[in-house]
Amino acid sequence: MAEFEKQKKLYAIKSMLKTDFRRMFTMPLVYIMAGISLAIPVLILVMTSMSSGTTVDPVTGVETTVESFTNVWQSIASLSTENSSSMSLTSMCNINLIYFLSAVFVCIFIADDFRSGYAKNLFTVRPCKYDYIISKTTAGFAGGAIMLICYFIGAMIGGAIGGLSFDAGIAGAYGIVMCILSKILLMLLFVAIFTVMSIIAKQKLWLSILLSLAAGMLLFSMIPMITPLDSGILNVIMCLAGGILFAIGLGAVSTLILNKTNLV
Repeated sequence: MAEFEKQKKLYAIKSMLKTDFRRMFTMPLVYIMAGISLAIPVLILVMTSMSSGTTVDPVTGVETTVESFTNVWQSIASLSTENSSSMSLTSMCNINLIYFLSAVFVCIFIADDFRSGYAKNLFTVRPCKYDYIISKTTAGFAGGAIMLICYFIGAMIGGAIGGLSFDAGIAGAYGIVMCILSKILLMLLFVAIFTVMSIIAKQKLWLSILLSLAAGMLLFSMIPMITPLDSGILNVIMCLAGGILFAIGLGAVSTLILNKTNLV
């Protein structure tokens, strides 16, 4: 009997995942977000490389220096030896911006369920709400991973157009691969947070985005420290463990909120 219930549970989760992934890839939202993620690094790298340098005001004689990227990998992450708390262009305008973009993606994806009445009808047929949270977290993680990969591709394109160096330096190819993998796995942690905020706000999209961005800002400063350009296997393990723990813990919180509150 217990084995039957386990099989039934797995089938329900598999069915929910199949439905959500089909909905996600038939909606224009994921493609719009992927396109934005691809365009952001191209615009940043090309425009900064064109406008970099020092200009002198002929009237006042004041010199203005426009900071620019000197290396493509600066748009991905900074080295662990660099000051991660600096507010420079290269430390702020990098791939970590995608975590905020993924917040918008997750919030829109979940809010649409409550605004359309899909969630209410779903929970009438399938009362187990934890399946819903697992499915949404997984779909949101997949969408966020796609956006990170698109940003990486865009950075390569933008770096080539802007004539920037592709020298990996002390990070090496291994460090860069581990860095990207760490950032992808860390996305699970952020998606779990965004899912909770979306469940709290339900159909109020503006509120879910506001809460998600506020929560993301609190954790934003830790991203460079956990996923530096010269990452190793330890960084990957930490991001994986943190993502899984947050997904499980916040998934339970999201389920509790759904059970204790109205679905409208």
